[in-house]
Parts: sequence; structure tokens; C-alpha cells
Amino acid sequence: MTAGTRAAVRAGLRRGRIEFRQTMTSAAELMAWLWIPVVALVVMYAFGDGTVPGTDISPGSRALPGILAMQLVFTGLMGLAASLTMDREDGTLLRARATPRGMTGYLIGKVVSKAAVTVSMVLILLIPAPFLFDGLELAEVSSWVTLVGILALGLPAVLPIGAILGSLFENAQSLGLVTLFITLLVVISGVFHPITAMPGWVQFAGQLFPLYWLGLGLRSALLPDALAAAEIGDSWRHLETAAVLGGWAAAGFLVAPVLLRRMTRRESGTVVAARRAKATQRMS
Repeated sequence: MTAGTRAAVRAGLRRGRIEFRQTMTSAAELMAWLWIPVVALVVMYAFGDGTVPGTDISPGSRALPGILAMQLVFTGLMGLAASLTMDREDGTLLRARATPRGMTGYLIGKVVSKAAVTVSMVLILLIPAPFLFDGLELAEVSSWVTLVGILALGLPAVLPIGAILGSLFENAQSLGLVTLFITLLVVISGVFHPITAMPGWVQFAGQLFPLYWLGLGLRSALLPDALAAAEIGDSWRHLETAAVLGGWAAAGFLVAPVLLRRMTRRESGTVVAARRAKATQRMS
């Protein structure tokens, strides 16, 4: 590693720490990322009477891992995509490009900050979980080992997708279509309802995307093994989870750098000025 690269890495890590601290000390940003999962937890607690058939686990306990998986996708994937589009719009990316190794430091900082924020959001949501829902396996060391493993697999699977989307969309408003698509994935990925109760083609479609596998992995970490009977193949399918998430990560890390380089080559002062003018028109 050259001296310039080492300096860029250090700058990126420093930038990541600063952005992470800014997010975690901003009440507005915390609420922006937490309000959807918090509402979901409250709804599951308020209307989650009874148990999952054949177990003593409440529907809320069964839904919690899916809510955490949804949080991983929204905070990690959408957070990085939105951040990239906003930085393109205000010229931050152009300034990073003009600095030697600036893009390397910029991207390292973004990935570090979004990964840290995503993990923090998951941990924050886990704090009240034992008080709201019965039957969670949070006292087991093996549960935390599995949880760490899923986070280690899941973040590399979703963050590159966020970088890809951020390089393809020119402004944050255009990401609304992506939000709608992710909402559809929540429906077909077994987040709130077992995927085995859905039609076969829906099960197939849900398994194509990381959200289902993140939910499955988190259920294996937080729920008793008896609930694996409600999954496809009556199993937590750890090997398949690792393979699919690893495949998404590999594909993302191959595609994202290509699109990011192409995006940064197209940035110029004229382009940024035109983008700002469009943003001003939207606001007026």
C-alpha cells in the first residue's frame, strides 16, 4: 500500500467516524431512521396477542428479526444511496474528485459511517425487544455469534447495492421508486408473515433478494430452533444464507466500482450547477 493510499484510508476512517458521530447525536436523523421500525414494533406489541401455531412464541417475536432485516436494508442500502445522490447534487463529490485520492477517502468514509449507523440502529432496536416480546434467544452466546455473522455477511451484501443506486440516480427524490420496490420486497420476503404460507412463485421471487436471507439469518439467531419448521425446508439453511449473501456481496463489489468511476468522470462544475438549478426549481 502506497503512502497516498494509506493517507486516503486514514482520511476515510476519520470522515466515517465524524459522520457517524454527527448522525448519532442528531435527534432528527435518528428519528428519520428509526420511526418505521419503532412503529412496526409498537404495532406488533399492541396487536400481537396469541402464539405462533405449535409454539409458545408470540407473533411479535417471530416478526422482530424481519423488522431488523428491513432496518438493515433501509439504513444501509437506502442510506448510502441517498447520501451519494445528495453529495452529487451539492458538489461534495466533485470536490472529493478534485483532491488526490479524494474519492477513495470519500467512499471509505461513507461505507464506514453507514455500516456503523446500521449496526447501531439494529442494536438500539434490540434493547427493548426482551421487554416487549417473549421467547427471544438473546441470553445465548450462540445467538450473538450468529447475529454478528449475519451482520458481517449482510452489510457487504447491501452496501454495494446502495452505492450502485447512488451512482445511477441523480437526486434523492428519484429514489422514491426504489423505496416502493423495497416495500414490495418486505411483503414477499416473509418479514411479517411466514414465506411458506405464500404461493410458490412468490417464495421463489422473495428468495432472489437479500432481504429474505437477512430475515432468515436473523430468525436463526434470535428464535428457538423449533421455529425452523415454519421455514422452507424446515431448516435455517445457514449454508444457503451465506452463499446467497456472499454472492450478492461479490456481485456488488464487482459492479459498484465500475459505476462509481463512470459517475465521477461525468461530474463537472457545469453539471453540478445545472443540478442545483433544477433543485431550486423543485423547491420554488
